[in-house]
Amino acid sequence: MENRGSFATKIGVILATAGSAVGLGNIWRFPYMTGQNGGAAFIAVYFVCILLLGIPGVIAEFVIGRHSGTNAARAYRNLSLKGPWGLIGYMGVFTSMIILGFYAVIAGWCLQYLFASLTAKINGDAVYVQQYFKEFSSNPIEPTCWTICFILLTHFVVVRGVRNGIEKASNILMPTLFVLLVIIVIASCSLPNASKGIEFLFQVDWSKLSSSVFFDALGQAFFSLSLGTACLCTYASYFNRQTNLAKSAVVIALIDSFIAILAGLMIFPAAFSIGVNPDSGPSLIFITLPNVFYQVFSGVPVLGNIISVLFYFLLSLAALTSTISMHEIGTAFFYEELKIPRKQGACIETAVCMVIGILCSLSFGANQFLTEFIANKSFLDCCDYLTSNILLPLGSFFTCIFLGWFVSKKIVKDEFTNWGTLKSTFYGIWIFTVRFICPVLIALIFLRQLGIIKI
Repeated sequence: MENRGSFATKIGVILATAGSAVGLGNIWRFPYMTGQNGGAAFIAVYFVCILLLGIPGVIAEFVIGRHSGTNAARAYRNLSLKGPWGLIGYMGVFTSMIILGFYAVIAGWCLQYLFASLTAKINGDAVYVQQYFKEFSSNPIEPTCWTICFILLTHFVVVRGVRNGIEKASNILMPTLFVLLVIIVIASCSLPNASKGIEFLFQVDWSKLSSSVFFDALGQAFFSLSLGTACLCTYASYFNRQTNLAKSAVVIALIDSFIAILAGLMIFPAAFSIGVNPDSGPSLIFITLPNVFYQVFSGVPVLGNIISVLFYFLLSLAALTSTISMHEIGTAFFYEELKIPRKQGACIETAVCMVIGILCSLSFGANQFLTEFIANKSFLDCCDYLTSNILLPLGSFFTCIFLGWFVSKKIVKDEFTNWGTLKSTFYGIWIFTVRFICPVLIALIFLRQLGIIKI
């Protein structure tokens, strides 16, 4: 079997792994939740949740991945002396393929809107923009083609390997994403009445804090860092023995959070400058924001087109950094478990994800059966529900239980301290958190996602 490779530089480790966490959720969910849940007060709670769940969970997956130096399924299997713990890795691989399938649909929409912005096809009033999205998303051909294009784009990066593909792409994509984000933030914050949007995002309203806000912040911390998907475990398998796992996890969490906050500064000042209160989800970036760009720059349409192009290019980059990590999980699994060349493993992953992506794309109105797949929920919604509400929380929950209680204490401490070369000052706090606090918090997320507890 060919050499599986490794990351060449520390910055490559950080940018690639941070890229796996940074995605569309940072842009359409975090800013809205911040504004609706107390502004800076919510951000403070969010960072507490990052400390309690996010960073400890990231380190846990790093330990498993680097120690085994193999794909996620085999990583858990190798550390599992007895019991069904190896199934956690298989579940992660399965989960990532489903997520990549439906995520590529949304990413494909970003490519379509980038193309439409370049050709000035989405300039119009709110009714026109809404109708444009409805007609495009329900078309059986266009969205499906864009979905396939995005998966193939992801395949092109991953098939080139860890250093020549994933690391090189991340070293370009992440800085470019950041620069674009800063440019749009500056443009947005320079608009008249932009201060209202900044105030909405950062005003401290402690009166809004409640158990519901805490659980919103907890869920955001969990999903934003890609816990439970096996991508952190897979990427860690390419880390070298000198990589400081704890420090890397902290830096990645900070980068992910900083980009989410910048996204808020990009969206809210522009929206509030024309009196639009933005919502969350796909409607934000495919209906609300095109209308915002049109109105804000109505006096200079060319400038509106430029900002729109930059915005959808930024979204496409953010989506690509995430899909690359998702694709790599399955690629590593197939070529290592089947003992085939990496290119063949990547082709299998691409083919599987294309089938899922096509079905998800057609479920937006093009096919009635897929649109009303289960209980009037579309096939894409069902995939989203299965992964977000069930598989991800379960995968992360059992990872914490497995690492905290069943993996050799010596192995865990050696990985955390790089075999005694790093100080173990926070090791006791971290392992206590993984054993006791993280499982409880993840269980609460799981029960809330399923609607079993109402908070």
